[in-house]
This record gives sequence, structure tokens and C-alpha cells, in this order.
Amino acid sequence: MSIFTALEKRRAIRNYTDQPVEREKIEQILAAAVQAPNDKNREPWRFYVVQGDALKRYEQVATAYLEERFPTKPHLVESSLKVIKTTPTVIVVTSAIVEGDEGATKDNVFAVCAAIQSMWLAADELGLGFVWRTRGVGLVHDVRMHQFINAGEDEQVVGTIFMGYPAEDNKLGDKKRTPAEEKTVWL
Repeated sequence: MSIFTALEKRRAIRNYTDQPVEREKIEQILAAAVQAPNDKNREPWRFYVVQGDALKRYEQVATAYLEERFPTKPHLVESSLKVIKTTPTVIVVTSAIVEGDEGATKDNVFAVCAAIQSMWLAADELGLGFVWRTRGVGLVHDVRMHQFINAGEDEQVVGTIFMGYPAEDNKLGDKKRTPAEEKTVWL
């Protein structure tokens, strides 16, 4: 398949079967990630693979976060937790913080975003569903995720990836995108 076709068919998949993701496939996806472009070859990414019992601990962290965030909406808490309860593999991706250099730190985040896109395309090639979460159960903006993965002080969480074999009930409708011509200014 061409890269153009792969980009056009890429979708966020949120529903998975209970089939575990093979370590070999996870390693292939991570190998694709580290090929992403990055400023000064800093390779600013780190990957925390969450499976098995660690998923139960992650669920506890996410539950506490969501109950605080939505104290009067238990249905929202439960529906948000569904993704953790039904996802066989979660990968938390961090970016290196360069102390005293805000520009380099931002460049690192950009590189990690490119790495996550590479992961997404590789996962699709391997027959896996993938969704990149930041808010809500992604816990990207909450210190509890940082503590859960035991990330260093020189790391920031950029994305939480939920990945598995797609369930039959995934909705793959047309992906609505504004044509590039409407978002382009030629100078």
C-alpha cells in the first residue's frame, strides 16, 4: 500500500478484541517510532509499555483522576474507563525536557509526535487498531501518569496510546477533512 493510501485510511480505533498484542509486533512498532526525524538527533522519546497487571494499576489511577474530574457524572467516568478495561496494550510516550532550553524541549515534543504518527502507521500495517489519547483517560496533563510510569523529572508525557486487534464494531465512516487547498497559503 502506498503511504498516501495509508494516511487516508488511518483511523482512531477504540474497540478491541481481548487478543493480546504480541511482543514482536510491539517491538516492530517501537522500531518504526525511533526512525522519526528529531532535532540534533537527540532521540527524545521513551516508551512505557503497559500490559497485564500493570493495566489494572493504570485503571485505578485513571479511576481516581476521572472521579475527581467528574464527581457528579459517574456514567462519564464509567464510559471513559471502558477503553482501559478493554485494551490489551497501552504505551505511554514521553519526551525529554532540556533544562534551560525551552526551544529544544518543544522541538523534542514535535519529534515525539512524529514518532507517534510512525507508530500509528506501523500498527495499521500490522493489523492493529490504535488511538492516541491526551486528555481524559490519557492522563497526559496529570502528574499521576508521570508517577505511575515512574518517569524522570526530565520527561514529559506526550501521549497515551491504546492499541489492540480491532473489534468488529468499530465504526469506519468517512474521515472528514478539510481539503489542503483550503488550509494553504502560497507566498
